[in-house]
Amino acid sequence: MSGRRSRSRQSGGGGGGGGAGVSRSNISDDQINDLVSKLQELLPELRHRRSDKVSATKVLQETCNYIRNLHREVDDLSERLSELLATSDSAQAAMIRSLLMQ
Repeated sequence: MSGRRSRSRQSGGGGGGGGAGVSRSNISDDQINDLVSKLQELLPELRHRRSDKVSATKVLQETCNYIRNLHREVDDLSERLSELLATSDSAQAAMIRSLLMQ
């Protein structure tokens, strides 16, 4: 069965394999490597590993982790802001809201 899977991947057939073949013809390996490299530069965990070779898989995993952490941080900050606005008097809350709207 694994032989059948590898053959269908090589020929571009099978579920989802055909779509990868179409998009692969539109973008070169060099372009993919360039995009992964640019993505790596944006990630704090991998930014300083410039000299080390990091796999595209690792870059994509770290990207997903980083985005999840950013979402958590936004949620936490939103919660803290809501608590702050709830405990502030109306003048302070109005000032904070006006700052946020700028």
